[in-house]
Amino acid sequence: MVAVLAIRRPGADDVPAMAAQAAQLGYAVTPDELRARLHDLGRGNDAVVLVATGEGERTIGWIHVELKRTLLAPLSAQVMALVVDERQRGGGVGAELLKAGEGWALEHRCHRMLVATRITRERAHGFYRREGYTLDKTSHIFEKEI
Repeated sequence: MVAVLAIRRPGADDVPAMAAQAAQLGYAVTPDELRARLHDLGRGNDAVVLVATGEGERTIGWIHVELKRTLLAPLSAQVMALVVDERQRGGGVGAELLKAGEGWALEHRCHRMLVATRITRERAHGFYRREGYTLDKTSHIFEKEI
């Protein structure tokens, strides 16, 4: 079990580690791009980003959760990203971050959490099942540059 010393909002010093951790999952984002996106998210009250820190206040993982509003379902929250440094995986960091994200969702009147994972991320599927999530549906995501 990894010792998570704190879960808090990210600061400027966390951004390089957050970008490096995203790259470990195949998401190439520069620290400058991530910093700008964090700034944009910080303008509203419909999303949160939290970092987990370990020994020496080192960033060891992070979560991004957003409110999901639709006319077809009650207000929900969706995990947009959950990233744990590859050297810290399997030690409880992800579970702590997910619990903090769920707490934020409850504070925002959500009673349902959603998360989408790539079909190839079998380890992530097992993690979410262990955390009490069930497979609701399988979808295809289509994309178009505009």
